[in-house]
Amino acid sequence: MHIETFSHRPGQGWSAALPAARDSARTLVVAFGAPAYAEAPQALDELASAFPKSAIVGCSSAGEIHDHLVADGTLVVAIAQFERTDLAVASTRIESAADSAAAGARLGRKLAAPSPKLVLVFSEGLAVNGTDLVRGLSGALPTGTIIAGGLAADGDRFARTWVLVDGKPASGHVVAVAMAGPLEIGVGSRGGWDTFGPERQVTRATGNVLYELDGKPALALYKDYLGDLASGLPATALRFPLSIREARDSQGAVVRTILSIDEKAQSMTFAGDVPTGWRAQLMRSNHDRLIAGAMRAAFEATAALNGKPALALAISCVGRRLVLGARTEEETEAALEALPPGSHQIGFYAYGEISPAGRAVCELHNQTMTLTTVRESIA
Repeated sequence: MHIETFSHRPGQGWSAALPAARDSARTLVVAFGAPAYAEAPQALDELASAFPKSAIVGCSSAGEIHDHLVADGTLVVAIAQFERTDLAVASTRIESAADSAAAGARLGRKLAAPSPKLVLVFSEGLAVNGTDLVRGLSGALPTGTIIAGGLAADGDRFARTWVLVDGKPASGHVVAVAMAGPLEIGVGSRGGWDTFGPERQVTRATGNVLYELDGKPALALYKDYLGDLASGLPATALRFPLSIREARDSQGAVVRTILSIDEKAQSMTFAGDVPTGWRAQLMRSNHDRLIAGAMRAAFEATAALNGKPALALAISCVGRRLVLGARTEEETEAALEALPPGSHQIGFYAYGEISPAGRAVCELHNQTMTLTTVRESIA
């Protein structure tokens, strides 16, 4: 397995010449870029031209990760050429959030054979219910398939996202690559947020749209907590995600981030399901705990590598970046330091993270640092 990483910056070009000689049916190309690359896709066109036989996947971001560095307005690329791993790419349109489960199932059926060990998936980040997407994908794939990836982002604008379909940026799509072969895969996903305020019951919700908490309009309650920050919704909601769990004594809480609000309906739309009857509680940040969470996620993702170098995909939430501010690179540094020497890390800041880490099945997470490590075992 041969791994190289590159970056591109408008006006400066590529950090190094693209290794077109690595193009093959067993080459994986993963790219994460600023939303503006959809309007000026020359670099993406160059990438597709250099790797016509390769499996190309990726999406738009709210910040690009290259090793420990975090940047805006760039494109980061990892090229991994395998020796004995088969790759298959598929994509599907997603018409709306209501189509999420069906879109996941369509994608899963395309990738189910020949029993992949890992599926990397990148989705439209706005018109989607990430919970349903993962549920549909999981249901169509063979039992035991590891699913990882994330929801595309558009900075803190929440206007338009894209994924790479046949190497070109396209909105309203989901793309995935299935990997079948002698792979060693690690996953890790950690948060580091603190809950505060009363725990309330979700009394009315439909899918990923929350209407009422304790019988009261959800948006009005949320604005009470935000105070002056309420005028900046939905972007300011990234600082105060929601922790949800099935019951008071449940251990497996998940975190949800707001994608949009509806003033008329007094509702909030989240990246994943907020089931009626579940318990919900607001969360806020602790900088040191967020950074420590990133390091724990990296240790989880590297536990099975036995010190051997790997490709690491780091997908963190845009809310973490907004909160960490000038300390953002501390979490990417913490993740990189935990990886075996010789490893390569790229990633992006997302609207949702997809990983089985910490759960019995794959799940959509929000406000986490999620790492997926991949290496091909030696024959």
